[in-house]
Amino acid sequence: MDSQELDKAVFDLSETISPKIDCTDCGNCCKSLMVNIDESEADNLAQHLGKSREDFDEAYISKGESGRMVINSIPCHFLVDNSCSVYEHRFAGCREFPAFHVPDFNKRLFTIYMHYDRCPIIFNVMENLKLNLQFKPSNK
Repeated sequence: MDSQELDKAVFDLSETISPKIDCTDCGNCCKSLMVNIDESEADNLAQHLGKSREDFDEAYISKGESGRMVINSIPCHFLVDNSCSVYEHRFAGCREFPAFHVPDFNKRLFTIYMHYDRCPIIFNVMENLKLNLQFKPSNK
């Protein structure tokens, strides 16, 4: 299957499956993902929380040597009863997960399988994809 055809198949499955799953039933992504954050996202959430950037960064952010920022806690600080307490201001990485709309699905298989047992959407998309493609595991 070529890459574009696979992307469309995965996207279509996701569009069918995602609405049937209530992410707040598990919240596993928020319990297990280390999300990258950019400056504008940090500024936006700091402002929403009424914190200075300095206080926000100290409380919620880890910075690598390269300057990359990630949330400094797993599970996420903002997860409350399996729901995001800052949902309207959540980071792009949170908004995009599980990212079945992003092109080049075949280049992200490692990441997909890392979350296979954590995310019901990923699990169901992948299981349906295997059925649709009549996948047969090799007996090596």
